[in-house]
Amino acid sequence: MHAPAHDATATSGAAGSHLVDTRDPLGLAADAPLLQAWLRFSAAAAEGRVTPFTIPGHKQRTNLVGDVVRADVPLFGGLDTMRQAEGVLAAAEARAAGLWGADWCRFSVGGSTHGNQSLALAVGRPGAPIVVSRTLHRSLLLGIVLAGLQPVWVRPRVDPTSGLPTSVPPDDVAHALHAHPDACGVFLGDPSYVGTYGDVAAHAAVAHAAGVPLLVDAAWAPHFGFHPELPPHPLAAGADAMVISAHKALPAANQAAVVLARTTRGGGLLDPDRLERGFEATHTTSPSGTILASIDAARALLERDGEALHGRLLESVAAARDEIRAVNGLDVLHAPFGDGTVVDPAKLVVLLAGTGAYGRLVEADLAAAGMPVEMADRDVVVAMLSVADDAHTVGRFVDVLVESVERHRGTPRDAVPSAARAVEGRPVVAPREAYFAPHETVPATAAVGRVCAELVAPYPPGIPVLAPGERVTAEALEALRLAQQDGCRIAYAADPTLDTLQVVR
Repeated sequence: MHAPAHDATATSGAAGSHLVDTRDPLGLAADAPLLQAWLRFSAAAAEGRVTPFTIPGHKQRTNLVGDVVRADVPLFGGLDTMRQAEGVLAAAEARAAGLWGADWCRFSVGGSTHGNQSLALAVGRPGAPIVVSRTLHRSLLLGIVLAGLQPVWVRPRVDPTSGLPTSVPPDDVAHALHAHPDACGVFLGDPSYVGTYGDVAAHAAVAHAAGVPLLVDAAWAPHFGFHPELPPHPLAAGADAMVISAHKALPAANQAAVVLARTTRGGGLLDPDRLERGFEATHTTSPSGTILASIDAARALLERDGEALHGRLLESVAAARDEIRAVNGLDVLHAPFGDGTVVDPAKLVVLLAGTGAYGRLVEADLAAAGMPVEMADRDVVVAMLSVADDAHTVGRFVDVLVESVERHRGTPRDAVPSAARAVEGRPVVAPREAYFAPHETVPATAAVGRVCAELVAPYPPGIPVLAPGERVTAEALEALRLAQQDGCRIAYAADPTLDTLQVVR
């Protein structure tokens, strides 16, 4: 972690101490050095007191492309000098490390994708096995390719009623580590895309007993640990590192993420120098000061008002769940599942199978009402809620949802797991080997039995059905085509129509 150059609340900003901006209606900037610098620079630019001769090329002027660039302030030459002499980023990261109980912290403008890949680069060496949940986001699989790691897949159980994942059993991880004593770590995703959350403390104990770190993609859990009814965040539960997306459940700008770790300096198992190199390896050298400042602002808000704001959110979600479950055939994802899995109480995952309503039609009605949702498939609608919501917004969502379900009600059916959760991967060669191997493009039907050279995933949620190094099966191809017919976008494939696939030559 970078040591703060001085007390960041007293910084004068890159443009000079005379550029003072006192606008701070929420009272957060006094404890948010990046936010304070952003307010100061933005005020100076608005008043014409800044004429930058640095990137970005819009030079804080809106006369060429309009307001789309108005809030775009760089870190270097904007919030701080080109040499980071003011230390505002380091000071902000130090505050976040303290809040989450880490001794290493970096802010990312590349989302959890960048965070996951930086941890993959930091934890092992080419050829080293790593125990990984197969249903993690595609970013980690590509991180494994970048780092040259050899994945040892474990899978979460699937709830037979909803068709949704619960969690990876700690015993499965223990068996994988026993079979691969040279593994360099364990990398899991908790909570899942639908808010299911396993026993992270048990996983940490299993990993540490084998002498390896537990890394957690907690992209969907930046709010965990900040209300008594919320689960603890992974670091508090014993994990060695976690990635959180500040833009998912906190009021931060898109692409905002935080990577936090306990290192060998703080009694952990991760090398701080490797973490730093892994982070910088795929990080932009021109980070957006606006995104970074939004992370700092969200952190300050969470530290000051997190419990009260999440208390209000949890009340709204609980009321919504009760109202939804009162509708004949309609349900929400909820625990217990019998395997220790819990469900994020701030998450709203609506189960439609019992009503016969079709998720894509419900999604269309919600979008037409100005309420696009995070995800919808045949049986499920996932609504992303945050502290920006209140009883009014959540109540209106429920009203439109129920009206749509009644409009499209049909014959009740059994839920069917999505392609990403229903298909078992068949690894043949290491992902990195397949990724860089000579490949050829063949008709999809001719690809069955061949080794896949590309990553193919229905999106959202971006969980690969086919990955580099896995054998293409008729089952996987059929699952992808069913997802496509259901209106799902097939992402990352060279041919998103699925007429052809790329396979190892």
